[in-house]
Amino acid sequence: LSLTLFSSSSSLAQSQPAPDSTKPALQPPAANANNIPITRITLYRSGVGHFQRQGSVIGNAQLSLKFDANQINDVLKSLQIVDFGGRVASVSYPSKDPLSRRLSSFSLQISDNPSLPTLLERLRGSPVTLSTFEGPISGSVISVESRDIPQSQGANEKPAIVKTPVVNLLTSTGIRSVQIPQIVNFSIADKNLADELNRALAALAESRAERTKTVDVSLASDGGTPRQVAMTYVHETPVWKTSYRLVLPDAIDPVAKPTGPKPAATGTLQGWAIVENTTDQDWSNVRLSLVSGRPVSFRMDLYEPLYVFRPEIPVPTVPGVMPRAYEGGLQPAITGRPSSPPAPAATPGDPRGMGVESAKRMEAKPGAKLRAGTGGGANSGPGGEGGDFDASAGLSSADIADYGHRAQARAGEVGETFQFELENPVTIERQRSAMIPLLSANIDARRVSIYNPADRADHPMRGVQITNTSGMQLLPGPLSVVDAGAYTGDAQINQISPGDKRLLAYAVDLDVAVTTEPLNQYNISKLRIVKGSFEQTVSTIEGVKYTFANKDLKRPRQIILEHPRLDGYTLKSDLKPEEETQTLRRFAVAVEAGKQQSVEIRQERIDSQTIALASYDTETITQFRQQGKISEAVMTAWRELAKKQAAITTMESQKNEFNQQINSLRADQTRITQVMSPLDRNSKTYTNFLDKLNKQESQIDQLVSQVEKLTQQIQTARTDLDTTIANLNVE
Repeated sequence: LSLTLFSSSSSLAQSQPAPDSTKPALQPPAANANNIPITRITLYRSGVGHFQRQGSVIGNAQLSLKFDANQINDVLKSLQIVDFGGRVASVSYPSKDPLSRRLSSFSLQISDNPSLPTLLERLRGSPVTLSTFEGPISGSVISVESRDIPQSQGANEKPAIVKTPVVNLLTSTGIRSVQIPQIVNFSIADKNLADELNRALAALAESRAERTKTVDVSLASDGGTPRQVAMTYVHETPVWKTSYRLVLPDAIDPVAKPTGPKPAATGTLQGWAIVENTTDQDWSNVRLSLVSGRPVSFRMDLYEPLYVFRPEIPVPTVPGVMPRAYEGGLQPAITGRPSSPPAPAATPGDPRGMGVESAKRMEAKPGAKLRAGTGGGANSGPGGEGGDFDASAGLSSADIADYGHRAQARAGEVGETFQFELENPVTIERQRSAMIPLLSANIDARRVSIYNPADRADHPMRGVQITNTSGMQLLPGPLSVVDAGAYTGDAQINQISPGDKRLLAYAVDLDVAVTTEPLNQYNISKLRIVKGSFEQTVSTIEGVKYTFANKDLKRPRQIILEHPRLDGYTLKSDLKPEEETQTLRRFAVAVEAGKQQSVEIRQERIDSQTIALASYDTETITQFRQQGKISEAVMTAWRELAKKQAAITTMESQKNEFNQQINSLRADQTRITQVMSPLDRNSKTYTNFLDKLNKQESQIDQLVSQVEKLTQQIQTARTDLDTTIANLNVE
């Protein structure tokens, strides 16, 4: 048993013993992929599908699998092959070099969509034949340039100078210049260069036309008996969808009292799966599984070769030795003169002192040895470099079984996963879709009318409350409702686990009219004094009165009222909700045929507010005391504070009165002074005015003294009041 995965851009062969040269080489016969047809498909709602092929082959065989180009990356990421009784020799597929890199490999570059002058410039030195209006011209391209060439504009107009591209050719008669706009066509005389251009153009065309890729699987075996081969892979598939039909019974549900048990009703739920085969191969008699889970799935481009940037390092060189010209001596050397010190030896790393022997020693220095099996080839273990896995030993049946057991246990631990395993094989032709029945079960269904003021203010919605008693997971999808044998509307469901309840609305209930009346209140329930301030407890009530009028004279209504749930509020209604969510409460309201029913829903919030003592007057405080919102102790403390404040107010009033008298006297003094100005100082009138001024000045002095005294008293009284208020705490 051998399991081999390959993901390189070219064929990678498994390491095998050298063949015996005395035996003829065996070529694997070509086999059709239908020999190992698709036997099982698992589709996921995450947009991928797991495909399993299984069949039999004999001896050496080669299987060719065709995939869309956009599926190759998923196949390279997930392909698994198990050859029972043989081994996987190789898995190969056509390489996909980037188009720019493929075009750069040709000697004539056309990746940048060159113009005709640019293309001729790239043919410098190559022989070409140009067809012009004057006839054919042959020669080798020297250069391409732009020249200012006069062009006639008319008989009486001056010729215009136009920049015109010109190609210069070396012909048999010399150098000749040809205007490129006069060239009708041209051909490349060099056959190899012309073939390069054709291949480059073919590569451009292939990059647009390639849609199907072939993956060749080569299998090898020493025996000649049939053996089983299995392959699995994953690639992108359309998300499988679900749709439902709910058939309600013909009988009319009786009205249930809000406090009593709700009557049980039964409906029939049918579920269908919509599966699309967008591949180019028929799915014939395959086992189909539909999984609701969403495994992690991503794309990674493994098909296109990846090239890593490597820095370019200059070749190390040794500087050459400069020649030296020696001067002739003027006189013989003086005996006994100290000789010059020897030249220092070259230190390691100094290129100036490196000779031939040093270079040889460097070249002879052995490099690091490459460890066998660490290159990521066929002998590399699954753990990567340095792994202990021996690919030649293969995997045992126990290894495969143990791997399958772990994978199955992992899938079972995913809480949101639910798998539909179809009992009988299915057949879906290529590029076709199918509706497959998933379930048909009786579930608890109760007819209701659902009212939410945010949806419609005048009428509730006809609906049904279902309980998933099918024992299966219900996935999101549309639902068509059939009531009494007739289509009544569509609904939409989210994922419903077994045992969960859901409300489904499918039509407007025009027989029930709804009116609403606000019941909002703002009330101060209690006051107390805390640190010289009023702390009041405020009750805010947000309420609505709903009135449901059932105009249907034959059928009663069980109405599910959805009332918004306000943050920070508590329910203060006699009617208790039968269900709550994070944003609303649901109340059951029974309305008999031809009658109406009203309910009041109130929610209360208690807040504490701090305000100044002066915010209320004595009359308001007295009313609060009569309503029981404040205690007698608070009332007594308020009276004491009121007395002190009244005393301060009285003194301030007296002070203001004295200041007014002072201002009046000084105004009169100003008037008298103006009258006295023109009078004779010895006259009796002048003397009388002077006596009056003296008396007024004495009165002003007395009033100023009284004002200063009152100011001191007011300051003392205010300080006493502020101290009392700051330390006052009365419940």
